[in-house]
Order: sequence, then structure tokens, then C-alpha cells
Amino acid sequence: MRMLRNLTLAFTLIVAGTGMVAAEGIFARLYAARPPAGSAFVRVVNPGSAAMRAQVANGPAQSLTGEKVASTYAIVKGNETFPVVIDGKPAGMLQVAPDTFNTVIARRDGGKVTLTVITDVAGTQDGLKAELRFYNLSAKCVGAQLGVSPSGPALFDNVAQGASMARAINPVKASLVSACGTVSSKVLALPGLEPGDHYSLFLIGTDAAPILRGQLSATDQYQR
Repeated sequence: MRMLRNLTLAFTLIVAGTGMVAAEGIFARLYAARPPAGSAFVRVVNPGSAAMRAQVANGPAQSLTGEKVASTYAIVKGNETFPVVIDGKPAGMLQVAPDTFNTVIARRDGGKVTLTVITDVAGTQDGLKAELRFYNLSAKCVGAQLGVSPSGPALFDNVAQGASMARAINPVKASLVSACGTVSSKVLALPGLEPGDHYSLFLIGTDAAPILRGQLSATDQYQR
């Protein structure tokens, strides 16, 4: 009987300790350093086939190639100019509004890089859902679609070239396919998303050979 009580006490302490560790993790997230009011968030997307190295302001330089086409969101000051560096060379100075998320499309044109800013307007504030954001970055696709494969519902339809759309979904697994006209991309498996996740889908390539890439969005950690 004494042994049973000792085992029960030990088990209770283990469970309590696990709970304290989990609680510390939650408190760490709640009280982690946060950007000051008026900050903005900016990332770079590489829609091309050749590797690109990108850096926003004082954020880390990141290689964008293959499955990774987007950098993390760097933290900048709203309404103040900041540099974007591509492949080690200044590509331009930008300015964005405070309290916004922004995606910079970096395209190579010969020896020059052109930067186009898309403001990522929030699609949902529902913490129980995940968000999908779809970008039509194909060079020639004037109206892109994205839907569940096979023969599932359409999630986005007739998205203009250079535009994006967002919607909330229940965090479930699914297979997605994008299309430009009658030509479809290969199927992309959506990972198991959690409530509050933001997942980006990028249609790149051409209207004759569309390519769908997907990536979970992330923000750089703020350093005081």
C-alpha cells in the first residue's frame, strides 16, 4: 500500500512538472519581446527558377530557392525607409505603412532587380482557424485558380496576375492544385495546420507550365 502511494506521488510530481514546463513555454510566448507599436513586417518572395539571396533591413540574409520561395517577415519601422538587398547588392529602398504585413516580389530583369510590394490584408482574426493566402505570381497567367484535389471545391478563382487573396479554413489536411486556364500544376499536399497558422501558396512558372509552392509563414524574432 505504501509502495502504491509512493508511485502515485511520483506520478503526480511528474505530471505537475510537465505542466509547469508547458506553462513556462506559454508564459515565454506571452511575455516574449514584442515589436513596438507602429512596426511593420516585410518579406521577399522569389518567383524565378534561379536561387536568390534576400535581406530586408537588418533581418537575416536568406537563400530563396526550390521549395523555399519566401523569406520570413522582417520587422521594420512603419513609414520609414529601409533597404532590400538581393544577392549582396542594394535593390531598392522601400517604405510601408505601420501595423501591416507586406510581401515584396523580387524579379530579375537582365542585370536589374525590380521590387513590387503587395500588402497582405488580413483574411481572418478567428484564432480557431488557419489562414490560406494565395498569390498569382506566374509570368503570364491572367486568372489563376486554386482548389482541393481531386474534384474538390474551389478555394480561390480568377486571381489576377500579381494579386493575392486570403481565406480562413478549418485546420485540416488536404491536397491542393492550382490552374491557369486548362493547365494544372502538380498536386501539393497541405501540411497539418494548427489554429492560428498562416500558410502561403505561390503560383509561379508560366501559363503553360504552372508551378505551385507552399510555405508556412513566419516572423523574425524581435530583438530589443
